Amino acid sequence: MDSRRPVRFAVVGAGSRGYGHSARIEQAGGTVVAVAEPDPRRRAILAERFGVDARFPGWRELADAAPADVDAVVVATQDADHADPVERFAALGLDILCEKPMAPTEADAVRMAEAVERAGVLFAVCHSLRYTDYTRALVDLVASGRIGRVVSVQHLEPVGWWHFAHSYVRGNWRREDESSSLLMAKCCHDLDWLGHVIGSHPTSVASFGRLSHFRPENRPPGAGTRCTDCAVEPDCSYSALRLYPSRLGESGWDRWPLAVLTPTPTAETVRAALEEGPYGRCVYDCDNDVVDHQVVALDYANGVTATHTVTAFTDMGNRRTRIFGTDGCIDGDGASLTVHDFRRGPRAPVQVLTPGETDFDPVSAHSDGDRNLVAAFVTACATRDPAPILSGPHESVGSHRIVWAAERARRTGTVVHLDAQ
Repeated sequence: MDSRRPVRFAVVGAGSRGYGHSARIEQAGGTVVAVAEPDPRRRAILAERFGVDARFPGWRELADAAPADVDAVVVATQDADHADPVERFAALGLDILCEKPMAPTEADAVRMAEAVERAGVLFAVCHSLRYTDYTRALVDLVASGRIGRVVSVQHLEPVGWWHFAHSYVRGNWRREDESSSLLMAKCCHDLDWLGHVIGSHPTSVASFGRLSHFRPENRPPGAGTRCTDCAVEPDCSYSALRLYPSRLGESGWDRWPLAVLTPTPTAETVRAALEEGPYGRCVYDCDNDVVDHQVVALDYANGVTATHTVTAFTDMGNRRTRIFGTDGCIDGDGASLTVHDFRRGPRAPVQVLTPGETDFDPVSAHSDGDRNLVAAFVTACATRDPAPILSGPHESVGSHRIVWAAERARRTGTVVHLDAQ
């Protein structure tokens, strides 16, 4: 960072991502000087933790005030509520860090990219996976030629059964009309990351997937509408009574997922939330419609083929990737890279590299990526040099277009062709 004063941020959205980014801004030498959040309790929690006096009930009020002491904005609202604040804050000349995805629709994403380029402000989408130490090591390893020419890639996003039930059955991302598709909400990360690692853009996309399990017809006989009054709850894999109260007092879990149920998690408030709120509902009696498993097949302009699988029915863990080359292959688990070198013979020992965080923590998954991303953005804002930002606005729109193409392919049963970028 240069000698100018620390970059001063306004945080729009005081949920788990907004709160987490505020801490990372502080760690990177920036300061949070304003918060906009409609929930007064969440607004107060973030403001008191970071010593913020300028508090607003929403992003419009913040924008109308146009505080002179704000240099940059973190937009951490819900998926469909990114485009308007990005466009408005860009027009005010503020640099913007925007949570992924950019927007559920291509028109809004393009509008955002055009707004920030027209205003000449710095802009980054939170594609945190690009910024992990693990990803940097993997990209360098592929580029080194150690496994020859890459031919194909196999990539898995294991959402985790309880995480899927929390976010995509009971939670904010359960319905496409209220957020976006599962592939956009959860995996725009992954499809962006695959192109970053492969070093190319897909020209053809196919996809298959559906909502198979979390449906009314799979409701067990005798099940209640809520876990708190259900006779079969003790034997249900998706029991909210087993998940949430058991995490009380565990480090980090008070911020996520417990704080999603109630801003002040205690045995009493969590129980009340399960009795009255959405997170106590039976997973077979919700209004969810996003798919619970999906496969995407991609053919890249440089000749590489890849598959991406996202599924609810796993333990929650790091992404897992296998990269197959002409002279070797790499197995990656999000923390370690196992390299098989064909030129050394079938009995040669493999090499294991551990560039990432080895202990998976569901509360802070890809936390080094989040930390590195925010630090890179703070540095870019302080120096007025966009180089630390690893993807520009139109590159991010391009990776989102892959998601929209995959969804068209899934819904129509066709192969969708994209222009090479």
